[in-house]
Amino acid sequence: MDSDEWKIIHIPDKPSFSPEHQPIVKVYASVIKPKFANTLVRHLCKIAPLEDLRHVKRVRKKILPDHGEPQLTVILCLAPEGDNHLNDLPHDVQKLVDPYELSPFITEVCKYAAVSKEEWEEQSKIWPTSFHPPTYNIDGIGGFSEEETQSICKFMRLAIDLAVSNKPLVNAAVIVDPSVRRIIASETDQVYTSSSPRDMTSEETIFFKERVEANHCQSIDRVTDDASSEMCLSGILEKLNSSLSTVACLNPWQWSVQPDDSDKCTQWHPLRHASMVAIESSSARDRFLFPNSVESFCPDHAQPSNAADSPAKKQKTSNHSPETPDVQNDRKEEAHSMERPYLCTGYDIFLLWEPCPMCAMALVHQRVKRIFYAFPNPTAGSLGSVHRLQGEKSLNHHYAVFRVLLPGYDHNALDQSHNCITSTVYGS
Repeated sequence: MDSDEWKIIHIPDKPSFSPEHQPIVKVYASVIKPKFANTLVRHLCKIAPLEDLRHVKRVRKKILPDHGEPQLTVILCLAPEGDNHLNDLPHDVQKLVDPYELSPFITEVCKYAAVSKEEWEEQSKIWPTSFHPPTYNIDGIGGFSEEETQSICKFMRLAIDLAVSNKPLVNAAVIVDPSVRRIIASETDQVYTSSSPRDMTSEETIFFKERVEANHCQSIDRVTDDASSEMCLSGILEKLNSSLSTVACLNPWQWSVQPDDSDKCTQWHPLRHASMVAIESSSARDRFLFPNSVESFCPDHAQPSNAADSPAKKQKTSNHSPETPDVQNDRKEEAHSMERPYLCTGYDIFLLWEPCPMCAMALVHQRVKRIFYAFPNPTAGSLGSVHRLQGEKSLNHHYAVFRVLLPGYDHNALDQSHNCITSTVYGS
């Protein structure tokens, strides 16, 4: 596999703005003498702090071409919206005008912090700002090594393979432990074709043992068939030109009945999206591999929230491996040294389509580390297309989001075609 043909793009927690559409805010500023700089800035930080403009540098330094000396300009305070008069300068700031020989004027600064280096360079042309790339303390945002890129591409190919092998086309989710490059769960939207309504609640009570063993024994080394992968890439392109009505995250409000080519009804449970099923499968895997620790995770045995010995957030368990003959010997040895994970902490998930709000929020609760998807979701995407849940500051967990561009495809054309198909589905 030539990973150079693949592109992994970080989706920031805030949308970027074009240079000509940078949101701005007006401020009072003044040229000052260098000898007053330190004292004046200390006063201003007390009486007029720029709480909402922490990315903006308070002092701008400019070298005058004629004199060769630096000229310092300081932001005094915010200016009222829609007011270009100097009469509204706050009284506390007004008292500094004479002692520090200020000549206030109104100028503009960028309202929001830059989310890319290019955006920061454009912002600094208006007024100097600081640029701090988002990290969330997550490896990979600043770039991936060749080995990491190879691994990401292979797992994305597996998600494509799952989606293409299903009829009709659905979304696919692959949860991976990146520390050991092992597949934790691989699932698709749960859909079926039937000519009559069917109670899908029975579908939720399924045996996980066979699937857990199959998923848990897969590693990145098993996803190496380049020939079959190329067929999967071609297959997904062909299927993208067909109906996408059965992709749950693209149609979260039209889950009950969708017509298909066979004049039957394609139905799916409103909660059984690929991400949700994969989360459930991951949980079942933990219960299967760590049967002795199930009691400590069961709500019926939970300690009161104010108990002194309440369980920690990342609960540790016994090192005893499940004594079942169905687990391979090598997995037994590995389980001896493992602790039961807390939900999906530290895991990656690979999705063919950007998740909807329900799935994106479920992945927040699961403490997923990184999300990779191939195609945007223009109708209900929560990680860049419609919303940006990864940038919601009120949440107690944040993950990094990436889009994986497939090799050899015109993604702009595909996205436009995808938008048209989705609009047709919604009848707009």
